[in-house]
Amino acid sequence: MDYSKFKYDQEKKERRIKKKQHVTHLKQIRLKPHIGDADYQMKLRQAVGFLKKKDKVKANMFFRGREMMHKELGREILDRLIEDIKEFGTPERPPSMEGRVMSVMFNPISEKK
Repeated sequence: MDYSKFKYDQEKKERRIKKKQHVTHLKQIRLKPHIGDADYQMKLRQAVGFLKKKDKVKANMFFRGREMMHKELGREILDRLIEDIKEFGTPERPPSMEGRVMSVMFNPISEKK
């Protein structure tokens, strides 16, 4: 067998294998405690779209100034987001506070065949 033909067949096989792989990316959506309903729905649609493409989603709730006194408003919005997304993704852990940002990470639900 010719070495160049062998090499070509190996490369072709590797390309076929790579085509079926999916690299998981981390997508982020940014929220604020006083988000409007239409804006919330848009962010929800973005997150669901990312999860359908099998990417991880991190939802960040940003607090500014006196909003830090009312963390429960941000927690309610993130809990609502978790409830709305539960059929497309599962949270890795409950929302946690990191400085002025409360965040939660979602993993896509894998379809078992």
